[in-house]
Amino acid sequence: MKIVVIGGTGLIGSKLVARLGADGHEVLPASPNTGVNSITGEGLDDALKGAAVVVDVSNSPSFEDSAVLEFFRTSTANLVAAEAAAGVGHHVALSVVGSEQLPASGYLRAKVAQEELIKASGIPYSIVRATQFFEFAKGIAAGATEGGTVRLPSSLVQPLASDDVVAAVALAAAGGPLNGTTEVGGPEEIRLDEFVRRGLAAEEDPREVVTDESVGYFGAHPEGRELLPGPGAHLAGTSFADWLERR
Repeated sequence: MKIVVIGGTGLIGSKLVARLGADGHEVLPASPNTGVNSITGEGLDDALKGAAVVVDVSNSPSFEDSAVLEFFRTSTANLVAAEAAAGVGHHVALSVVGSEQLPASGYLRAKVAQEELIKASGIPYSIVRATQFFEFAKGIAAGATEGGTVRLPSSLVQPLASDDVVAAVALAAAGGPLNGTTEVGGPEEIRLDEFVRRGLAAEEDPREVVTDESVGYFGAHPEGRELLPGPGAHLAGTSFADWLERR
């Protein structure tokens, strides 16, 4: 079947396009780089012609609170309107575990707004919520660096490899609509500071990671298990240690 991947040239999108193509689907990678813009609507109607499924793995270019909210509201509204006009039968979106539990985070509030628009659209849907990716360790460090020191809280996370995220989203795209949400996470819990510490050490990055509970995570202050997948989540098999060794 024809599957359109919004954000199809990014980290997850490019891998998802390859995975779905290998599974025998007709896959269209849709992004501004390919002439499809979900914010302006450019190229959207043509891209969705004949599509059975639309998968949205796009992300905001800015994480500033108002900008990220505007991105997900505008993009999602444009997508579901175009899907309704094209007769698309399944909308799949990648979201974030724990979004509704951390309203202090502007980014996570925006993901909740995205999910609400999808649910209210009338289009059959599946939402796949994932934990943090192993690939994010360096980016998390970049946003928490002061001089040569990285300051992060010891919040619990359960990260996973982007390949495992792709596998979960591909499974959702190839299956029937859940009209609900599924979660995917890594095989083991780890403290956020230790996760980044190990990631930097594996790349021989000299920055010191200091535990600092006063520092937030995307504007929020997780104090318990907010960022961990819930009961019934699919836990991927790739450990952080194995992933680091392969890299």
